[in-house]
Amino acid sequence: MKYMGLNELREKYLSFFESKGHLRLKSFPLLPQGDNSLLLINSGMAPMKPFFSGEATPPRTRVTTCQKCIRTPDIERVGKTSRHGTFFEMLGNFSFGDYFKADATKWAWEFVTEVLEIPKEKLYVSVYLDDDETYNMWVNDHGVDPSHMVRLGKEDNFWEIGAGPCGPCSEIYFDRGPENGCGSPDCKVGCDCDRYVEFWNLVFTQFNNDGNNNYTELKQKNIDTGMGLERLACIMQGVPSLFDVDTVKNVTAHISRIAKANYGESDKTDVSLRIITDHIRSTTMMVCDGVMPSNEGRGYVLRRLLRRAARHGRLLGIKGTFLHEVCDTVIHESCGAYPELSEKAEYIKKVISMEEESFNRTIDAGLSILEDMIAKLEAAGEKVLSGDDAFKLADTFGFPIDLTLEILEEKGMSVDRDRFDACLNEQRERARAAQAALGDFAWEKLDLGLDKSVKTEFIGYETLCGEGKILALVSGGAVVESANAGDSVELVLDRTPFYAESGGQLADTGKITAAAGMIKINNVKKTKDGKFLHIGEVIEGSVAKGDKVEAKVCSCRRDAIMRAHSATHLLQKALRNTLGTHVEQAGSLVGPDSVRFDFAHFSQMTAEEIAKVEREVNANILAGLPVVVREMPIDEAKKLGAMALFGEKYGDTVRVVTMGDYSLELCGGTHLDNTAKAGIFKITSESSVAAGVRRIEAICGTAVLEKIAELEGTITSVAEALKSAPKEVVIKAGNATEEIKALKAELSAMSSKMARLDAAEYIAEAEDINGIKFIAKVVKNADGNGLRAICDEIRGMDASVAAVLASVNGEKIVFTATCGKDVVARGIKAGDMVRETAKTAGGNGGGKPDFAMAGGNDVSKLDAALSAAREFVAAKA
Repeated sequence: MKYMGLNELREKYLSFFESKGHLRLKSFPLLPQGDNSLLLINSGMAPMKPFFSGEATPPRTRVTTCQKCIRTPDIERVGKTSRHGTFFEMLGNFSFGDYFKADATKWAWEFVTEVLEIPKEKLYVSVYLDDDETYNMWVNDHGVDPSHMVRLGKEDNFWEIGAGPCGPCSEIYFDRGPENGCGSPDCKVGCDCDRYVEFWNLVFTQFNNDGNNNYTELKQKNIDTGMGLERLACIMQGVPSLFDVDTVKNVTAHISRIAKANYGESDKTDVSLRIITDHIRSTTMMVCDGVMPSNEGRGYVLRRLLRRAARHGRLLGIKGTFLHEVCDTVIHESCGAYPELSEKAEYIKKVISMEEESFNRTIDAGLSILEDMIAKLEAAGEKVLSGDDAFKLADTFGFPIDLTLEILEEKGMSVDRDRFDACLNEQRERARAAQAALGDFAWEKLDLGLDKSVKTEFIGYETLCGEGKILALVSGGAVVESANAGDSVELVLDRTPFYAESGGQLADTGKITAAAGMIKINNVKKTKDGKFLHIGEVIEGSVAKGDKVEAKVCSCRRDAIMRAHSATHLLQKALRNTLGTHVEQAGSLVGPDSVRFDFAHFSQMTAEEIAKVEREVNANILAGLPVVVREMPIDEAKKLGAMALFGEKYGDTVRVVTMGDYSLELCGGTHLDNTAKAGIFKITSESSVAAGVRRIEAICGTAVLEKIAELEGTITSVAEALKSAPKEVVIKAGNATEEIKALKAELSAMSSKMARLDAAEYIAEAEDINGIKFIAKVVKNADGNGLRAICDEIRGMDASVAAVLASVNGEKIVFTATCGKDVVARGIKAGDMVRETAKTAGGNGGGKPDFAMAGGNDVSKLDAALSAAREFVAAKA
């Protein structure tokens, strides 16, 4: 059996199935596209679900992929054993109603025995208990020794998830030899020991389960196979675990060099090396595919993996950040299969570096507090940390609960998880509500009575007006035959010029006119199977299913949206030129003459950077660059350097939008034919929306003219108020500011003089209480600052004074108190005195021994409050 590297195995598999008429597809992003049921892609089949369910048409009936996958249910076990990992690659070949069992089994056996040259005596095959058809194929058609065939039950060899398509499985195993077995005479395929390794699962989707375990044959039978690439590499390289596979081992070696440690020298070191190796592979791939660190959902998975890896770096004695360095090896080992890793290398390393730096700031404070908590538990002879303390660590100090659990486990302790979960309950409810908001539109769940193959033809690139036919009509949440004036409706046309909201571009509005009625269209949505749903209100007469109509888009709104969309392309290019190629679109909203653009960047833009971007966009508008839209194969577009926007789905043929030699992007939106028509571009704000994501809001076209008019109006109003000409506003405003400053200084000096006079007067009138000069006064028309100034003067004039001053403002009282140093020395403090005073008036407060403030809520108790202050001093004097 020939040694083969992981990258070689991947290419051999994909090339083999290409030779069998399969279309090789790139790995889908780890971020699920249009599937809210998954946080992250966890199998080769997951992105294929729309093809299997009929929601989407596959590009070919035979497809092969190597899919990046993340699974985290066993994250706590990763590192502690050499069998668990969060990231893996899944090889798969799929048939959508094309070939079935005969070809699937034949090609699997051919690949394993002829391409990989695995000895047949090392191979075993399992089939479902009752699947004689597949058993006979393996034995009679492919020559598998019957002694190497195993029949297993439903739990092992039948794939189903409740009601729906399902079918038997057949799995191929590799015998690693008795030295890797359990030693039992009954050891065989299906044993839990490490001797027989299942490495390829072939699923034959041939039945439909009605939910009551009644099975009927499917008209269209499908094939879904999955083979773990790392597991196959273990077999072909003769190594015991995925951490010994060539590409993975190179990552571990990089970490070992940084840590000055060697894999295999101690169990403790090995655990940390395995954790870092696995987690940096996962996080590099996740960041590349658009996941950003956050405190919920897939962002939290990323953050948890990064922080767990960072902590184990510390356990190995690594100081400072290092994970971004290891990214280089992950990228180097996998960029041949996933070139986007090289393209986004700078961006990936920046995200990981920033998150590691953030964690380093968090972990020191958190670890110190956790260590104190552990010490208290040990002193009390307890082993369970309270849920409240664990929640405080997570909520107040940002110390993740999983790290708390891991550290406690190392010390034989645990957390009161029930109480911790109770503390989190409110946040979880909010998260569930947010997830529910991601669900399908209600109308998507309606049966419109149209076949999935029926799609709306979009003619809006060429024209804003066209004829069509109403294929389906919805009103009041139900499919109807007709609707009348005043009814809110949704309708599907066979062809339309209306652009449906997608790719961040808002939908067109306009009117649809039938022979007997008219509909005002306020929005347009697109269903997953390509139907355009026009949403609006019947404003005249009536309309009915089957009516021939004229659909007319509002040209003013479309023009304004095109100005903004073309300006958005210029903006993205200018941002990349100014800030760096790590800038990638993270979301956008393109409306009439308005742009909201979210992008990956790690710090606030400076005023100079914003001005530079704005100048570059406007320079390319004024240059009058021709905007050219072409359709071409996606591979050809990418060779030209066209930017693909994250999160967008692209077919085999794409629209490429070029603006002179300046910008080149894949885009399905509507655009100008020349950048000059955008008019002018103005950035109105730049802000943060999430960690590592910035947002620019901007306007163009007529919106800029409106903004200029608004600002001119403001300047004119200010000029009138300052009694100056508009061009002299700045000078006049500067002079007015200086005058105000001078008046404020004069007023401050006068206030200080008045405070000194008031203080002297109050001291002269003070009551002597056993050698303490006590003052209790209500000061009219004074705020807290005024009262403070008088208190400061009193305290400076006489060290034996204890004073309480009050001022009434509406229904509230402000109290201030001061004590001279001799009074403080006698144990009387301003903070205690003002607290007792305010309490009588229904308030509270406090402060330092020499000065304090408080508030009161009951003006009717003011005299009583001042009396309480006197009683406090008399009792202490």
